[in-house]
Amino acid sequence: MARVKYYSIILPMLLAWLITFLPSRASPNPNGDGYVRDACSVTRYRDLCIRSLSSFSSTAKDNPSKWARAGVSVAIGEAKRVARYLATLKRNRQRIRGRNRIALSDCVECFQDTLDNLHRSLYVLRKLSVRDFGSQVEDVATWVSAALTDEDTCVDGFDERTGKGVKPLINRVSNVTYMTSNALALINKLVTAGPECLKNG
Repeated sequence: MARVKYYSIILPMLLAWLITFLPSRASPNPNGDGYVRDACSVTRYRDLCIRSLSSFSSTAKDNPSKWARAGVSVAIGEAKRVARYLATLKRNRQRIRGRNRIALSDCVECFQDTLDNLHRSLYVLRKLSVRDFGSQVEDVATWVSAALTDEDTCVDGFDERTGKGVKPLINRVSNVTYMTSNALALINKLVTAGPECLKNG
């Protein structure tokens, strides 16, 4: 009887504790998660966008200018990694041969152009002004579009059917392409927001 009485007291207390505390501990931060999801809603590769930009939520919040900068920044970081990878492959003459080797040389040049255009874009995004906003974001959109074209050109030169090292290369380059596409979408969102968004951040 004592044991039954003990459980009749403890069980309701345990259930009350579970109802009170577990939901609050299990639920994610709605604000931070909401900011990045809202920003990435305009992108084509949303999951990649959310994964690569989630760390910017606390600083970018709902500011389109900061999200555009973040998008270009992560694209630059990934492009640098792939450019180093391509340069290493080019030095190793045994890995990729024939037509794909010519494509690799072209791709190394394409990625240098990509990085130049992305760096130029980020520089301007950091210096946006209300007065010159229209021409600045137009230039940025043009440069990021050019970077995207360079990345597509790089991939188009390879023949996946010849050479075992080609598919991993294409996958890496494609990942940069997806990030650059997301960055361009965030820039277009900035264009839509207009220069007023600069006054808030």
